[in-house]
Amino acid sequence: MIVAMEKMSIWISFGIAVVVLAGLVTLAGLHSSKPTRTVPDMNALLIIAPYKYEGTWVFDDPAVGLWREPFIAGIDTMIDKAVANIPNAEKGFRAIFSATPFPGSNLKLEWRREETGGNWYYSDRFKMEGWLCPALLKYFSTAPREIYIRIEPKS
Repeated sequence: MIVAMEKMSIWISFGIAVVVLAGLVTLAGLHSSKPTRTVPDMNALLIIAPYKYEGTWVFDDPAVGLWREPFIAGIDTMIDKAVANIPNAEKGFRAIFSATPFPGSNLKLEWRREETGGNWYYSDRFKMEGWLCPALLKYFSTAPREIYIRIEPKS
């Protein structure tokens, strides 16, 4: 009888160890060391505050690891045109943007093609194209077909 109880105790201990191990494996799978979320997982409308640095339009966004990220290849020219009536825009303005239309958006970019990791967009308002670098994917899981933007003063 004592031998049978010892064997049962061993099997119960083994069962408990298996359950605990399975629980730890499950919990480890739920917490990844890599960030897996993009900003759109949290917000439908996103905001950056571009400004001029060394004569180039740039923006900072510590939430996604960007600092002085430049706008180049036509997007900089679009910004010049879009902020023409915003006093002191070079010191910073607000750009609210989304992949879906929203009330008050005053600029629409339409996707044209991918190139060198970035994406070319066309503005019908300015009748020109501009290239958005791969940092776009910090905000969207894939390059959106359209980007709607509201350009406005910071204050």
